[in-house]
Amino acid sequence: MQTYLVDMKAFVSEDGQVTIPESLRSQLGISSGDMLDFEEENGRLVARKVTAAERVNAVYGIIEMDQSVDEYVAEARGRATP
Repeated sequence: MQTYLVDMKAFVSEDGQVTIPESLRSQLGISSGDMLDFEEENGRLVARKVTAAERVNAVYGIIEMDQSVDEYVAEARGRATP
């Protein structure tokens, strides 16, 4: 069952910032430093909390390498001395 809080308003600042009311942040488990994903859905602004796994998936594979990770690590560490 979803709970909706009624009549919660916030102003949009000149920089486009909005303060989410504390009671709503608490109810949704949103803390300082959390990332939100915004999208438009049927004329409404929808915000969704981004999980840590989604943050990693967003950047996975963006670095192009001409060698394997193992080769890169071996090269970066240098030869092991006995």
